[in-house]
Amino acid sequence: MVDRQTSGRSGSLVVIGNFDGLHRGHRAVLDGAARIARERELRPIVLTFDPHPAEVLGRRAPPLLTPLARKIALCERAVPGLVVSVAPFDRAFAAQSPRAFAERVLGGLDARVVMVGQNFRFGAQRAGDFAELTRLGAELGFETRSHELVGDTSGPWSSTRAREAIARGDLDEARRILGRWHALSGAVVAGDQRGRTIGFPTANILDAPEALPPFGVYAVLIDRLPAEGERGATMLGKGVANLGVRPTVDPAAARPRLEVHVFDRDEDLYGARLRVHLVRAIRPEQRFAGLDALKAQIARDAEEARRALEGITPDPEAGAAWA
Repeated sequence: MVDRQTSGRSGSLVVIGNFDGLHRGHRAVLDGAARIARERELRPIVLTFDPHPAEVLGRRAPPLLTPLARKIALCERAVPGLVVSVAPFDRAFAAQSPRAFAERVLGGLDARVVMVGQNFRFGAQRAGDFAELTRLGAELGFETRSHELVGDTSGPWSSTRAREAIARGDLDEARRILGRWHALSGAVVAGDQRGRTIGFPTANILDAPEALPPFGVYAVLIDRLPAEGERGATMLGKGVANLGVRPTVDPAAARPRLEVHVFDRDEDLYGARLRVHLVRAIRPEQRFAGLDALKAQIARDAEEARRALEGITPDPEAGAAWA
C-alpha cells in the first residue's frame, strides 16, 4: 500500500471505500471522519483500492468518474492532512480471509476506528460483513462505525447516480451530485491538422478513461495537468470540444475522440496532459455535407460556448486550476 502523506500521531481512523467521483456523499463521510479523528487525536486515513475490485474478479467494472490520481487529489483537498492509502487489488488480495484483511491491512494502518458503508463486504468471497468486522475489531483493538448515506429528495448521493446523469447527458445533475463539473482527461495525441486548416486548431485526446456523456459538442474549461512527479494542475483556458467519432471527416472511425479547441490560444499541446471540464452541452454530434458546412457550424458552436462560459471563475479550492 502507498501512503501519500505521513503524520506523527499514533493510531488512525480508517475510512474504507472506492470513493469514485468523490461526490457530495463521500465528502460528507470524510467531513465526519475528520471530525472524529480530531476528537480522538487519530490520523485520518482513506483506504481505497486500485484497480477496481470488479475488474480483477471478472465482473464488469463501472465507468470511472475519477482516475486514481484525481481521486487522491480530491480526497486530500477535501480534508487537509488526510492520508490516502492505496491497496493494490489483485487476486491474492481478494483471496484474503476477513481475519487476514483485518490483521494485515487494518493492523498495518494502526487502525483504532474503522468506518465503512452500511453494505460493506470484505474478504474472500465477500464473506465478511459489518458484524464480522465489529467482532474482529473487538478482538484486534479497533472499533467500527457505519456511516450514514446522505442525499436529496431523489435519493442518496452516489457514484451510480452521477454515472447515470452523465450517460444521459444531464451535466447539471451530474454537477449537483459531484459538486463540480464532470471532466475527461488524457494526453494530447497527434491529429490530422484538419482543424487548423479551417481556423479551429484542436488538441486531440483518445480513450479518456472517465465515463463518457453522449457524443456531441460541449462548452468546456481546460486545465493542463502536471508532468510526472509534479503536483497541481493549471488553467489553460475556456473552449469548445467535440466528443465522438467525427462522422464528417472520418466516418469509419470507431474510437471516441475528444477534440478540444482552446479559445484565444494557439500553441502546440502535443504530448501535454489535459483535464477538460464539461460545462454545457451545445448540440449532438452530427454529419455535415462537407468541410465548409462543418466550419460554419463550428463557428456557431464556439460563439454559443463562449456565451455559456461567460462569468465562470475558478474554484478557489482548486489552486491554479479551474476545478
